[in-house]
Amino acid sequence: MTAPRSNDSSSPITSLLEGLVHKASPLQPVIGLATYYAKRFEGRRTSSGHRYHPDLMTAAHHSLPLGTVVRVVNPATKQEVHVTVNDRCARKSFHFIDLSRAAAQKIGLWRRGSMKVVIIPLLEEPV
Repeated sequence: MTAPRSNDSSSPITSLLEGLVHKASPLQPVIGLATYYAKRFEGRRTSSGHRYHPDLMTAAHHSLPLGTVVRVVNPATKQEVHVTVNDRCARKSFHFIDLSRAAAQKIGLWRRGSMKVVIIPLLEEPV
């Protein structure tokens, strides 16, 4: 038995917020694949020079500038998380983001391996 779908009465507000995000972002949202860091990377230095900590909301991306805040949305459940890009990952032929354990847990990715997500770059902040 599946849970009943709620009638999302905040849809107009959500649409308005989405519009503002799109206007505020110099980069377009994309559908891509998300995975999460393996346990063996804990404590290792990231490309930004910080050590990877699985409880922080961070991510690796091959081309977004370090310090970019990214909204990652699970389109199936509408769960979302804001992460800061502080590391690089291998370039792929498709859009890809590697999330910290905490970020993966927040969107329902933890222990699933990978999932399709919407990647929305929001702004850049110094790391």
